[in-house]
Amino acid sequence: MSVGWGFVGTGGIARTLARALELVPGGRLVAVCSRSAARAEAFAAEHGAERGYDDVERMLADPAVDAVYVATPHPQHHAPARAALLAGTPVLVEKPVTVTLAALRDLVDTARERRVFFMEAWWTRFLPGTAALLDVLGSGAVGEVRAVHADLGFPAPPEARRFWDPALGGGSLLDLGPYPVGLAHLLLGAPETVRAVGSLSPEGVDRQTSIALGWASGAVASLSTTVVAQAAGRAWVEGSRGWVEVEAPVHSVPAFTVHADGAATRHEHAVADGHRFMLEHVHDCLARGATESPLLPLSRSLQVQAVLEEVLDQVGVTRVRELG
Repeated sequence: MSVGWGFVGTGGIARTLARALELVPGGRLVAVCSRSAARAEAFAAEHGAERGYDDVERMLADPAVDAVYVATPHPQHHAPARAALLAGTPVLVEKPVTVTLAALRDLVDTARERRVFFMEAWWTRFLPGTAALLDVLGSGAVGEVRAVHADLGFPAPPEARRFWDPALGGGSLLDLGPYPVGLAHLLLGAPETVRAVGSLSPEGVDRQTSIALGWASGAVASLSTTVVAQAAGRAWVEGSRGWVEVEAPVHSVPAFTVHADGAATRHEHAVADGHRFMLEHVHDCLARGATESPLLPLSRSLQVQAVLEEVLDQVGVTRVRELG
């Protein structure tokens, strides 16, 4: 299947997706949109796109654009994603899709009403390492999963404003939290209880957070994010008969070791340009006429966003509205 992509945003993650798209059969970047026409045109020239735009509506009217990827700062996701859905154009939105649960619900409702494909770009779900980890845990090799521990973070430089500016959705949780929270959700589903503590920057964003989740089964998770310390960036999954250590960086699941029955077995799954697996999945969904991903359904995005919002509220993070 041939899919012409239009990108909204020209930052680092957009560049990562553009490189990955080059490896996906049938995928091609045909248009780029930025608030700056010069940036859009420069990105288009660098990555072989045909056109640059400074207006989302004009890009959506381009007949060569079959799908849209939104890669702007978090608070700027909602407006272009909604415009794409209203135009009937499938859309992939960088995580977290929005900075509020209400805004995500609006997009989900719009996508379902219009029957247009919509997915959050949590690329970790589609990696070979993630598939292998799920296979191991599903086989019962370490028994029933009883606890998940994961951390992620690094000292973010002061000049990197996206980490510190509330208007850009700054803070450790929105930028890094989708990975550890997403892993816990993937293994245990939506939690029953959410408890969080954290410290705030002078601007009002979270410098670091510590999250405790609980399930009716008795399973628990301890998760943390930081932009002021160097975290290990690993995860541990504890079962009734053994445990699994996921090596750093946890969001790319490069390798993990299964500790069970007195033995340790290491599984290696490091890959280059791992975002291509997510793009291939989107292409497959579009080819089948699916409006949601069976592996990353919209219900999952809503449940993870609910956890993130609860943590932000408990920590006292200065909230920002969705921006156009």
